[in-house]
Amino acid sequence: MKEYILNLLEKNKRIDNRKLDEFRKIEIQKDFIQRAEGSARVKFGSTDVIVGVKLEISEPFPDTPDSGILRTDAEFTPIASEDFFPGPPNENAIELARIVDRGIRESETIDLEKLCLEKGEKVWGVCIDIRIINHDGNLIDASALAALIALTTTKIPKIKDDEIIREEYSGKLPLKHKPITISIGKIGGKFIIDPCLQEENLLDSILTVSVREDGKICAMQKRKNSLKVEEINKIIDLAVNKSKELRKLI
Repeated sequence: MKEYILNLLEKNKRIDNRKLDEFRKIEIQKDFIQRAEGSARVKFGSTDVIVGVKLEISEPFPDTPDSGILRTDAEFTPIASEDFFPGPPNENAIELARIVDRGIRESETIDLEKLCLEKGEKVWGVCIDIRIINHDGNLIDASALAALIALTTTKIPKIKDDEIIREEYSGKLPLKHKPITISIGKIGGKFIIDPCLQEENLLDSILTVSVREDGKICAMQKRKNSLKVEEINKIIDLAVNKSKELRKLI
C-alpha cells in the first residue's frame, strides 16, 4: 500500500481519486447536541467529530480580571479507532486540543471581555469539548471546523439569583473572528490537503495553519520532520487559499 500511494502521488493522484489540493466530502450538522449551548458535527469523508460548547460561571484569572475564560478538551473515544483506549487523554488528544485552542485564542475568535459578569469575581467560562467518533485522518482540521461552527451556534444562558437558567438565553456568544485551520502534509516532494489515515501514516511532515477571514495567520504547528523556508511559504499560501473554500461552509 505504501508503494502504491507513493507511485500515485508521483503522478499527482491519490488513492481516493482526489486531487492533491482537494478535500474529501465535508458534511456539517449544527446544534447536534440538545443539552449544549452550542454544538456541531463535522465529517471529512469517514473522519467524524462532534463538538459541544458549555458555558459555566467561573472566577477570572488574576491577570485578566475582566475577561472570560476559554478551555478546550479532546477525547479520543475507543469506538473511533483500534488505536484509541479508555482512560485519561493521551498526548495526541492533548496536542489536538491545544492546536484547536490556539487557533481560536490567538485569532481572538471570542470577545472575552464581553463575557465579564463582575470584574475580578465572575465571568463566563467557555468550555469546548471535542469527541472523536471515527478516525480516518486529519482530525485537527475536522475538530477545528467543528469547534468554530459550534461557537457560531452558541447562546449565552440567562442568570437568575446566581443560577444558570439553561432553558433561556440572553443572547449569542460574542465572536470577533472566524479562523479556519488547514493542515497540509508533505510526502516526498508532494504537498497534500486533508490526508486520509493511510496517507497520514506516510507523511514526512505536516504543518497546520490557522487563518482569519482577513488573511492574517494567527497560529501554526509543525509535526514530524522539518521543512525548508520555501516549503513553509508554499504551505502558507496554499492554506490561505484553501481556507476561503472552507469558510464558505460556515
